[in-house]
Amino acid sequence: MKDKDVFTYLIGGKAGEGVKKAGAAATSLFLDLGREAFQMDDYQSLIRGGHNFSVVSTSTREIYSHHMEVDLIVNLDERSRDIHEGHLAEDGLMFYNSDDSGEKDDGIGLPLGDMAKEYSKPDLIKGVAGVAVLAACNGMDQKDLKELIEKEYSRGVEENLSFGVEVYEEVDKKIDKTFELEEGKSESTVLTGNESLSLGAAAGGLDMYIGYPMTPASSILHLFAGHKDKLQVLPIHPENEIGVANMAVGATVPGARVMVGTSGGGLALMEETVSLAGMTEAPVLFVLASRPGPSTGVPTYTEQADLNFALNQGHGEFPLIVASPGSVKEAFFLSNEMLELVWKYQTPGIFLTEKHLSESAKTLDIDLDSLDDDPLETKMAAEDEEYKRYEKTEDGISPLKFPPAEDLIQWNSYEHDEMGYTTENAETVEEMHDKRREKNETLILELKEMNTVNEFNEGDTVIFTFGSTTMSVREALKFADVDAKIVQPVYLNPFPVWELEEYMGEDAVVVEQNSTGQLATLLREKCRIKPKTVIRKYDGRAFEPRELAAKIEEAIK
Repeated sequence: MKDKDVFTYLIGGKAGEGVKKAGAAATSLFLDLGREAFQMDDYQSLIRGGHNFSVVSTSTREIYSHHMEVDLIVNLDERSRDIHEGHLAEDGLMFYNSDDSGEKDDGIGLPLGDMAKEYSKPDLIKGVAGVAVLAACNGMDQKDLKELIEKEYSRGVEENLSFGVEVYEEVDKKIDKTFELEEGKSESTVLTGNESLSLGAAAGGLDMYIGYPMTPASSILHLFAGHKDKLQVLPIHPENEIGVANMAVGATVPGARVMVGTSGGGLALMEETVSLAGMTEAPVLFVLASRPGPSTGVPTYTEQADLNFALNQGHGEFPLIVASPGSVKEAFFLSNEMLELVWKYQTPGIFLTEKHLSESAKTLDIDLDSLDDDPLETKMAAEDEEYKRYEKTEDGISPLKFPPAEDLIQWNSYEHDEMGYTTENAETVEEMHDKRREKNETLILELKEMNTVNEFNEGDTVIFTFGSTTMSVREALKFADVDAKIVQPVYLNPFPVWELEEYMGEDAVVVEQNSTGQLATLLREKCRIKPKTVIRKYDGRAFEPRELAAKIEEAIK
């Protein structure tokens, strides 16, 4: 078959049939070939049954998001076949479970039910069929297949090997062509967005991660729990989200660097504590991994409807840092940077992301040497002077001191004086408001010296986007017959007006995943940028690159 720059593989089946694991094995295979890959897992909020699928797109050049024009489809049940047969690319191959669907005219049937029933876990082992089909259709020999299974499946290796070879031989008898995937030169690793941001924070000196499981943030807690000794980060799972946030604020008092993670409903419960962190000047980094709302919404899918929610966290006025990564790789460096910022400015921060970035896996290279060798300095108090927790300073930043100490160290959720004593004195209340505002002005001066906006490509038209949708737009522009510049605000509060005001009056398109155009509104409000078109998507699914390319062409032409 013809070489393809982008090759896409999809496996679909029920929850409990090893679909996600097969997708991860496919990603590993492409990595071994030196190719770039992007894996997206689509799953329902079910433990068993329903419909799950894993789609992996691969290329010899960098790939930013998954495609739904699929070259090789493996359907483990009839429902998957019905859903995905329309996604098959021209010259693609589709396999299906003939024991579940019956024999069909389209596609290649495999008696997976009969083959799997001979094994101890007949449902779970079906996912291995997806790996075997991929190996056979890419011209791999059985030795290569066995090595892949041994690497990716640590449990039940012998049965998985036996079943994989059995399926491989069945496929080999039924196909008369194989895909010819060009080997690449990539020497990448594979990380999800949550893994990337977690490792970035750990590299930034994170001491504790406190979380209550909530999709799509749950895997952050899983990672730190599974690697606590290696990463030297203490994972804590309290009784609820309110406990998470309050414990995090308390942990900062003796100097622990703390990060918490949740989704929209969890942060709603934490909101009062975000305000508490603003008043006490507690440097807590909150990870807000968004999913569709309101309320429980669609728990396992993606959306960008929490932008306004993040920007307006907490009652009262206080400095709040909000930033959102536009790639899995950027998540690593941004979490590291934000941890330093919240500590330097002693204020809460929100790391805003979405399921599409949090849980998707991508090949990437991370150069640890590129981390800042000169981290932002946390201002510490002198040992021989009377300590004032909220001392007024020119830049609004008070020196810190941690227990044990001879001085009184007093953090206070009420309005307070410099020592931390509660006050209702009008003059002092005003002075403390001014202090916090001055700290915010100092923060803005710092951000002006940092990278707060990313720009990609060149063109007469500007496309504004943020967060995970940046990945979709970058991939879409490979297929769009337009010249356009992508502008991605990384920092959303304080909003980088100083970087964006140059685009005032230019033709602009905004691409975002919500129904109301929250980024477009923010651009109008802060920069007087009036987009001529806002491309929205709010069905819980990420933009498909070719579909988005067509929408961009229509908007620009």
